[in-house]
Amino acid sequence: MNTAVVTGAGSGVGRAVALKFAQEGWNVALVGRHAEPLSATAGLAGPAAGDRLAVFPCDVSVAGEVEQMGTAVLARFGEVEVLVNAAGTNIPMRSLELLSIEDWHFVLATNLHGAYYCVRAVLPGMRRQGSGTIVNINSDVGKMARDLAGAAYVSSKFGLSGLTQQINAEERGHGVRACSIFPRDINTPLLDKRPQPPAPEARARMLQPEDIAACVWLVATLPSRAVLDEISLSSR
Repeated sequence: MNTAVVTGAGSGVGRAVALKFAQEGWNVALVGRHAEPLSATAGLAGPAAGDRLAVFPCDVSVAGEVEQMGTAVLARFGEVEVLVNAAGTNIPMRSLELLSIEDWHFVLATNLHGAYYCVRAVLPGMRRQGSGTIVNINSDVGKMARDLAGAAYVSSKFGLSGLTQQINAEERGHGVRACSIFPRDINTPLLDKRPQPPAPEARARMLQPEDIAACVWLVATLPSRAVLDEISLSSR
């Protein structure tokens, strides 16, 4: 049975992606900082998912925890076919005028370093089996900066774009492919960290987590010969 590792699986896009893969009959490793929201995601999958979902509490910004998580997932489910890096964060004090050194490192540690640590954890197994798909949930600001996003977040997403490209440059010969998904605003709890969170009616018009999950599923289920480097999308 195929296995997907989904980070940030306790809410938002990560939760929607995990539920999509569970619905399709995959094993899903639910990864996030805290066990309680991950268990809530598993509960939403329903009893039919059974033992196909497992909770792996892990702070992706800590390399040692990610390494331990990778070992635990391998022991539980075997080799990983898909990694989805959906974990991401931002801070309210995000403008260059207000951004602290501590917050700069905090955002990059999760959004960029964490993605790399997770890639590093699954890549040897993907090479061994000669196949694997890595999906990095990016942002439209990973292509063009917007003042609303803040310097640390924009920098982390540009870095994530480069990581995705480098995976494809180095790993296609090993059967491993990567895709960056570049959505505009998504209605997730991350919006609450904006200096002025959007109103409910604005959130309703945005992309929803399920829209991103559908894109991830498309990337994961393309024929192995096909490499979709990136997807950009926005709401109507």
